[in-house]
Amino acid sequence: TIEIEGGEKVRYIGIDTPETVDPRKPVQCFGIEASKKNKELVEGKTVRLEKDITDRDKYSRLLRYVWVADPLAGSGQVIFVNLELVKQGFANSYSYPPDIKYQKEFLAAETEAREAERGLWKACPVVATPTIKVQEAPRSGCDIKGNISTSGEKIYHLSGCGSYAKTQIDEKRGERWFCSEKEAQEAGWRKALNCP
Repeated sequence: TIEIEGGEKVRYIGIDTPETVDPRKPVQCFGIEASKKNKELVEGKTVRLEKDITDRDKYSRLLRYVWVADPLAGSGQVIFVNLELVKQGFANSYSYPPDIKYQKEFLAAETEAREAERGLWKACPVVATPTIKVQEAPRSGCDIKGNISTSGEKIYHLSGCGSYAKTQIDEKRGERWFCSEKEAQEAGWRKALNCP
């Protein structure tokens, strides 16, 4: 979380850093180091904020991806702060649908940091934040997930639906991918209730 000009608070999308400021929780392992690194990257600098699907969280903080100019690179070069914190082991991937635009990048960066034992992956015994595995569509442009519920109902999920990321397709159960909503509806599937 950062505070921008005007006092507005911004929560980084797609990542979770160890806790340092919640009065209900103790300072977590590697929290102070993560907080220092975040300040080093953004404090006093002009940042660019990028929105995904959700505008604010339940605490009224803006939900954004954060970009800042890279002082070590040439003009026009930027650092994707959310991703950089994960790459260097100061945060772990924590995507929460429907805000999953960079989920694959965060998961790859976390895997790399974990395997290289960077930051919290070396300093802390356990990081218990689960991540959601991304399931790839078999054909380009055919990313609508046709899922069969436990009660047997055929439901399709678009990429903006609340449970899209955690919905897994098991073709052995008759679940499938669709290329259009029309195709899904004609096959007898209905849209998930948590879709926009």
